[in-house]
Amino acid sequence: MTRRIPIIPAAARAWGLVALVLLLAACSRAPDSGPGKVRWDRDTCARCAMAISDPKFSAQVRAPDERGRSRLYKFDDIGCAVIWLDEHELSDDPKVEVWVNDYHSGDWLDARKAWYVPGQITPMGYGLGATAEKEPGAMDFAAARRHIYKVEETYHQHRGEASHAHPQEQTP
Repeated sequence: MTRRIPIIPAAARAWGLVALVLLLAACSRAPDSGPGKVRWDRDTCARCAMAISDPKFSAQVRAPDERGRSRLYKFDDIGCAVIWLDEHELSDDPKVEVWVNDYHSGDWLDARKAWYVPGQITPMGYGLGATAEKEPGAMDFAAARRHIYKVEETYHQHRGEASHAHPQEQTP
């Protein structure tokens, strides 16, 4: 017995191809919100250009570009992200998302809602570990910003000097 293979009409094939192309295009678009994927030890910090290598202390900012499209910026430390936001006058923009890793789990948290525990050893020495739950000694985002600027003024402003102080490593 010979089996006949059904022939799909050209119009149906064309519509199937259109549906497939649309599906692939939708899947390949970058998301418009939320944190993106970090290529550890390959992506670099948008502020200091160091490799992003610690999945417990990195940060991301998602902000609209000049065309209004979502653009993702990655940072090796929440301190770099906070200062970068201020340098670009984006700190108070409600359309800007700021994400930070939970220093216990590495999960992404909304940086403005996270709590910050001082005394951590972080890539740029700002010393803040983010967490979703308030821990003893933790500070909110506003206090964390003040802490970051205190560290920046004390340790990161070289002012052309040959030698300068750096924070000492602290064990929690």
